[in-house]
Amino acid sequence: MADNINTLQTEEELALSSENQRYLTFSCDNLTFAVNTDNVIEIITNFMIRKIPLVPGYIMGIINVRGQIIPIIDMRLRIGKESATFDTSCIIILEIDSNLVGIAVDAVLQVLDLDVKRASAVPVENQNELASSMLSLSNGSVVLLLNLASVIQP
Repeated sequence: MADNINTLQTEEELALSSENQRYLTFSCDNLTFAVNTDNVIEIITNFMIRKIPLVPGYIMGIINVRGQIIPIIDMRLRIGKESATFDTSCIIILEIDSNLVGIAVDAVLQVLDLDVKRASAVPVENQNELASSMLSLSNGSVVLLLNLASVIQP
């Protein structure tokens, strides 16, 4: 009987863990965002960003990573905040709809296993098109789940 209970608990734990998805969290202007690790290609620092003309203001420019040209988006400008100096920032290279895009963020925080089924809608008065939903963590902080399609739309 005890073996059956242990087996049930183990199966329940596996079911719970299968609902969780791995997300990379990062900060941007004192907000914490999360992006599914399936979309993260790499995290880089100290890259020279080459400015290009005739692009929206939130596009910082392009970088060349191993022969591949990648546009870089200033996430602070993208969420409607003031740009910061990105001397010490991180660039997260994401794959969005088969395209590589870099987002310049203040800091990369950690990888978390999040149960996205517990996420709730962003309140209408604070709704940000870049956040598809939000999730409250056990430590009381709130994580905004990044809507990747909105990141690359003008």
